[in-house]
Amino acid sequence: MLRDDALDALPVRAALPALNDALDGHGAAVLAAPPGTGKTTLVPLALAGLLGEGPARRVVVAEPRRIAARAAARRMAWLLGERTGEAIGYTVRGERVVGRRTRVEVVTTGVLLQRLQRDQELTGVDVVLLDECHERHLDADTSAAFLWDVRETLRPDLRLVAASATTDTSGWAGLLGGAPVVEARGAAFGVEVVWAPPAGAVRPPHGMRVDPALLSHVASVVRRALTERSGDVLCFLPGVGEIARVAGLLGAPDGVDVLQVHGRAPAAVQDAVLAPGARRRVVLATSVAESSLTVPGVRVVVDSGLAREPRVDHARGLSALATVRASRAAGRQRAGRAGREAPGTVYRCWAEAEDARLPLFPAPEIKVADLASFALQAACWGDPQASGLALLDRPPAGAMAAARELLTAIGAVDTAGRATERGGRLARLGLHPRLGRALLDGAASVGVERAAEVVALLSEEAPREYGDDLAAALRAARRGGDAYSGRWRAEVRRLRAVAAQDVSRPPGPLSPAAEEGDVEGLVGLVVALAFPERLAKADGGSYLMVSGTRAETGRGTGLRGAPWLAVAVADRPVGQVHARVQLAAVVDEDVARLAAGVLLRERDEVRWADGDVVARRVERLGAVELAVRPLRNADASLVRGALVEGLRQEGLRLLRWSPETDALRQRLAFVRLRVGDPWPDVDDASLHARVDEWLEPELSRARRRADLGRIDAGQALGRLLPWASGEAGRLDELAPERITVPSGSRIRIDYADPQRPVLAVKLQEMFGLQESPRVAGAPLVVHLLSPAGRPAAVTSDLASFWRDGYRAVRSELRGRYPKHPWPEDPAGAEATRHTNARLSR
Repeated sequence: MLRDDALDALPVRAALPALNDALDGHGAAVLAAPPGTGKTTLVPLALAGLLGEGPARRVVVAEPRRIAARAAARRMAWLLGERTGEAIGYTVRGERVVGRRTRVEVVTTGVLLQRLQRDQELTGVDVVLLDECHERHLDADTSAAFLWDVRETLRPDLRLVAASATTDTSGWAGLLGGAPVVEARGAAFGVEVVWAPPAGAVRPPHGMRVDPALLSHVASVVRRALTERSGDVLCFLPGVGEIARVAGLLGAPDGVDVLQVHGRAPAAVQDAVLAPGARRRVVLATSVAESSLTVPGVRVVVDSGLAREPRVDHARGLSALATVRASRAAGRQRAGRAGREAPGTVYRCWAEAEDARLPLFPAPEIKVADLASFALQAACWGDPQASGLALLDRPPAGAMAAARELLTAIGAVDTAGRATERGGRLARLGLHPRLGRALLDGAASVGVERAAEVVALLSEEAPREYGDDLAAALRAARRGGDAYSGRWRAEVRRLRAVAAQDVSRPPGPLSPAAEEGDVEGLVGLVVALAFPERLAKADGGSYLMVSGTRAETGRGTGLRGAPWLAVAVADRPVGQVHARVQLAAVVDEDVARLAAGVLLRERDEVRWADGDVVARRVERLGAVELAVRPLRNADASLVRGALVEGLRQEGLRLLRWSPETDALRQRLAFVRLRVGDPWPDVDDASLHARVDEWLEPELSRARRRADLGRIDAGQALGRLLPWASGEAGRLDELAPERITVPSGSRIRIDYADPQRPVLAVKLQEMFGLQESPRVAGAPLVVHLLSPAGRPAAVTSDLASFWRDGYRAVRSELRGRYPKHPWPEDPAGAEATRHTNARLSR
C-alpha cells in the first residue's frame, strides 16, 4: 500500500514531468536535486511505473556505497508498503535481496561495473540512475562512461539519469551528449553558521593521522551543541577510528544516545540511525551521511572539516586513504543536513578566515587514486588507453602507466595493454587486481579457504588492536566475536565462492605451509602474491623493499628481526626519510622468489663504488640483492662505463696531471673564451662529455683506478686541439706560455682566470713600455713586483700607471730598496733586471 502522504511530501515530485519529457526526448537527463528531495527514492519508483503512472520499466539505481544502497532500497520498499525483495531489491558485495517481481534494484557502482562487463547490453534493464554522481567516485565515473558507450552503440533505447545533489551539472550534461538538466527545488530551512575553531594550535592531518587535540575539540563542540541547541546532533568525522575516539570522549551523556554510522556499522545500527529515535541522539558519521543517507531528527551539525580521500604515491608504490580538508561543497552538503526538517545550526570546527582557502570541490578520484582497477576495467571493455571513454577528467598518464605496469606483471594485460584471459577472470572477482591475483594464485598454493581468509583480511582495514602482524590478525579474526570478525567471515564466504568458480586449474599439491597449518607461512605467501614489490629484506637495521623503498618496523612489534617481510600497508610519517610498516607478514626467501619471480634477475654489474671499479655477478629481486659473487674478466665495455662514472663522480684529477698540463688546460680555456671555435671547451663537464675523443685508447685499456692514474692528461688533451684545420699551430701565438718584457726576460703568463690572464713581473723590468702587453687582443693584468718579488701595484693600463700611480709606489719603495733604480720618468727609462751597481759597470 502506497504511503501517499510521505510521497507527496517529497519536493522532487514537481520535477517528474520535466524529467519524463527529457528522457522521452533525449534519452538521458541530469537531475539536480538537493538532499532530502526524494531523488534517490521517489524518482526510481516513478520511472519504474510503481506509482500508478507511466509504463512498467525495470530500473537500476547505482549508489557509491553499500550502506546507501541498502538504505535506499529499504526506504523505497517502505514507501510502497512492502519489504525489500519484492518490487524493490538491492545487491551489494556479498548480499543480494531480489525477487522475481523486482522492478527497482539498487546496486553499488562496483556491482554495476561487474554486470556491464558480463552483459554490455544490460539485458532487461530500461533505465539506469547514477545517484550522487557529484561525489566523483571512480566506479561511478567509469560506469557512466561505459553506459554512455552502450547507449551510443548497442542500446539507444537505454535511458540514463545522472542525479546530483549539487547544481554543478554542466559537465555531466555535456558528457551525456547535451542532456537536459532538470532541477528540483528543495524544502530546506535556514541554517545558522557558528564558527568554532580550536583555541590552541592543531597539527594538520597527514596520511591517516588526525591530531588528537582536534578530536578532543570536536567532542567539546558536540557537548556545547547539546547544551545550546535542541534536536539531534549529526557530527561529521573522517573515519571509523576518529568516530570511535570521539565516542569514547563523549561517553554516555544523560538522556542522549550516541550512535556510530559508517560503512562497517552493523545493519541494525544503520537501521536505528535512519529511523527517529526514542531519545535525543548524537550521530557520529563519516561523509556517507553528507548526501547518501537521511538521518531524521537532526537540527544540529558539528563538522570536523575533515574527509578521507584516496591518494597514491606512484614512485614509492604505497597507496592508501589520506585525511584531507573537506571541500567547501562538502561543507555546504553537511550544513544542509541541519535544515532538512526545521531551522538548524552548523558548528564548523575551523576559523571563518580559513573557509575561503578550502578547495571548492572534492578531488575526482580518477585524478588521485590508484588506477589499477580502472585500467583493467578499461582493458576488458576493449579500450586499454581509455581514450574513447566519455570521462569528465582524463586519467593522469603517470598513474595509467603505473597501473599498466602492475597489470602486465600479474598477467592481466599483454604488452599492448589488451586484457588477457586471466585479466578477464581477475576483473570478474570484484577485487583490486592485486588481491584478485593473490586469491587465484594463492588458492592454487594454500587452498581456496585459506587464500580467501587472507584476502578478506586485506580487503578491509582490521581493528588496531589486531596489531601489525597479519598472521596474528588472522588468528584474532578466526576467534573474534566482534563486528569486524563477522564482516570478515561474510567476505571469506563470498571470496570462497568466486574463487571456487574461477580457479582455472585444479589446485595441485598444497604448499608445506598449508599442509602443516603454518599460519605465518600461508599468510605471508598470499600477502606476497598481492604485493610482490613490497617484499622487504632486512638490511642494516631497516628493510629494503623490492621496489627500492626503505622501511622500518614499529617499536615493540613481533615483526622486528624477521629476515623477510611481505608488507601490505606502509606509510611515510612527516619528516621521515623511510616508510613505516603498518601491516605485514613474515616470509622467507623462497616465498619471495615465488611471489615476485617476474622481478628476478641475474646479471653482471660493473660499477664505480668506494673509489674503484667493482665487478660482481648479482642475483636481484628488484632492488634487493639475493646473491653476490666476484666477477672475473668483466666485459670491457662495462668496465669502461664504470671508469667514466668514476671520472664523473670524483673528477678528472683521477688522471695524471702535471703543472705543465694544468697550464695547457688554462691556456686552452683562454683561447676558447677569446676565439671560440674550433678551440675546445675544457671545463670538467665538457671534457667528460668528450672522453671518447681525447681519452682513447688509454681509457679502454684501463681496468681500475690505478690505471686512470697512469694516463697522461696533457698528452690526451693535445688530441682536442684543432689539428685538422691547422689552427693548432697558433696556440703559442694566441696564448703564449711566456712573453718577453722590455728587460729581455721571458716571463710566464698565468691563465688561471681565462678572463684576466696575469703577468707578474718586477716593476723595473717594465720601464720604457708605453702600453700594457696583450695576448689574443686581451690586455694582460700586470702585477708589478718589488725588487723582493712582492706585489707593489696591479694594472691593466700601464700608461695610466706610469702617469698616475708610479709616483706613490716610488715614494714608498725607493727608501726600502735604494740599490735599485727609481727614475722619475719610468716611461722613458731603460728597463733592467739589475741593481744600480750592476748597471754602472
